[in-house]
Amino acid sequence: ARRSLASPVVSGVLCPCGSPRAAGAAPGTGAEGGSGGSASPCGRTVCEASEQDRRLRALFQKLDVNRDGALCIHDLAVGLGRLGLHRTELDLLKIVKAGDKDLDGQLDFEEFVHYLQDHEKKLRLVFKSLDKKNDGRIDAQEIVQSLRDLGVKISEQQAEKILKSMDKNGTMTIDWNEWRDYHLLHPVENIPEIILYWKHSTIFDVGENLTVPDEFTVEERQTGMWWRHLVAGGGAGAVSRTCTAPLDRLKVLMQVHASRSNNMCIVGGFTQMIREGGPRSLWRGNGINVLKIAPESAIKFMAYEQIKRFIGTDQEMLRIHERLLAGSLAGAIAQSSIYPMEVLKTRMALRKTGQYSGMLDCAKNILSKEGMAAFYKGYIPNMLGIIPYAGIDLAVYETLKNAWLQRYAVNSADPGVFVLLACGTISSTCGQLASYPLALVRTRMQAQASVEGAPEVTMRGLFKHILKTEGAFGLYRGLAPNFMKVIPAVSISYVVYENLKMTLGVQSR
Repeated sequence: ARRSLASPVVSGVLCPCGSPRAAGAAPGTGAEGGSGGSASPCGRTVCEASEQDRRLRALFQKLDVNRDGALCIHDLAVGLGRLGLHRTELDLLKIVKAGDKDLDGQLDFEEFVHYLQDHEKKLRLVFKSLDKKNDGRIDAQEIVQSLRDLGVKISEQQAEKILKSMDKNGTMTIDWNEWRDYHLLHPVENIPEIILYWKHSTIFDVGENLTVPDEFTVEERQTGMWWRHLVAGGGAGAVSRTCTAPLDRLKVLMQVHASRSNNMCIVGGFTQMIREGGPRSLWRGNGINVLKIAPESAIKFMAYEQIKRFIGTDQEMLRIHERLLAGSLAGAIAQSSIYPMEVLKTRMALRKTGQYSGMLDCAKNILSKEGMAAFYKGYIPNMLGIIPYAGIDLAVYETLKNAWLQRYAVNSADPGVFVLLACGTISSTCGQLASYPLALVRTRMQAQASVEGAPEVTMRGLFKHILKTEGAFGLYRGLAPNFMKVIPAVSISYVVYENLKMTLGVQSR
């Protein structure tokens, strides 16, 4: 039977006495399990606290290569290498960060013990969530089912490859001891990490908040990390939108004013804006665009959580079609709540120098001249645009994610920054492309009163008018600046998001 080179030291380093053994696990299956002596509820020989301390100190000393009483990244790399456990520098950094309570960049003995104990608790929770049959063992079918519940499709052959990397006795199943021994000194390697690594909507902000919300693990909900992720995402969105605001305003101007007779180009559009209102005019409408991030994100998250409860699924994580349904409904509720701010954003972006003194003045002007109904112009195409945007964005992102996981995820679910940015950029672009005609019609309807003499039209009438006078190309006016801002928007929001996460104390995974 195959055995890990580290088994004699790592296996059984934390005596499980005092905690119930996973149902069905045979006594003595760990590397140090015995058959004789008084047995504890976990099935192992009862050991004193001093024996457990001896095991931990023995492991600590083997890893403490330079004998200074603390484990740095170099110690872990050399020490684990000697034990047959080869980890990347990033993995080792995560281990040190997770256990380093005094922030001195290394682990003393107490920190090392605390890390192992805390990590084992998490591993037990993950093991139980994977053990669908509740028999104390994980087989290939259970791995396939667990991943499928998270929207990740793999074959049974691929699941068997995962099993073989952990299975010591050749049974093609993993018991608790094998699971713990394999993962105890590895920072990730568990199924929820796929969700944590592949967060999408909280990271990427391309100016349209129509994406399906991200899932949060039970641990993130219980520790309050979910709101830190949302705050980091909101801050990243604010910076990203501000940096790309000139392109966004140009897009709005081209959507409303460009036509066959008025063929506005990118350079000409920027020149016209600067000539009319100076460089500051490039950021018109950005204030309200940033302000609406907080209420929209909060309402969408709360609505999403309530809809998940209403769906009544017993799964911790929703399946793909359930996520799309819950996300689309939550998006519709959030958009309905803040839609007047969408109208204000369009009007502020289209305003001329001196037309309004500010957002409040613009709102008062619309209310007095056009009535309350003006704040909901373009509402129907906006709602209709949620489904193609969210659906295609989610479908493309999940497809790219699954393709990467199947082909390249050998030792970790971490895709790396470049892959994450590429997947987010491609999926967001596809989602925008699918819903763009509806977005253009929405913007023109919102802008009706700002264009003098413009007749009031319906969504259907506007579609017919554009197709008749400008052709199908007319439905994609402003697409160039819209796509030009996607890559910088995604890149900026990711960098800011990661930095804000560190500032807010969210552990980087």
